[in-house]
Amino acid sequence: MSYPPVRYQGVRGETTAWLRPHDAPRDVDNAAGGGAAYLATAAATGGAFGLYRWDMGPGPSGPGPHFHRSLTESFYVLAGTVRLFDGGRWLDAVPGDFLHVPIGGVHAFRNESGEPASMLLLFTPGAPREEYFEVLADAARREAMTDDERLDFFLRHDNHWL
Repeated sequence: MSYPPVRYQGVRGETTAWLRPHDAPRDVDNAAGGGAAYLATAAATGGAFGLYRWDMGPGPSGPGPHFHRSLTESFYVLAGTVRLFDGGRWLDAVPGDFLHVPIGGVHAFRNESGEPASMLLLFTPGAPREEYFEVLADAARREAMTDDERLDFFLRHDNHWL
């Protein structure tokens, strides 16, 4: 394995870093007491990756088994217990546990602990996941979709349900 091709030709580097403070509010809240913080969107990273903090309230929540055709997804548990599905079995993941899912890998996650939980979601390459998170958080908007609109929405966001 070698380093990727050089993409920056400058000599001195640039002042282009940004900081999202730990106490910045989430970008999306949902009725279940959770939501998402957009730490580094695909737009902000030039498509290199997308990094999000996914917070879950104490009630059961999370998507069922699915896969992506165009991106990898990785999970890093920050707080609580998150049930992660690796395509073959459900695992109880705790702070510090990490799961990487290659392109095409079946996966899912759930919070069934009765306590809040939080994790990082990393997508590579970056994809515009923000609309996906916003629609999922807005139950009225989601429920207003017809079956065909819902299917189109999930396919547009590279979610293929099993």
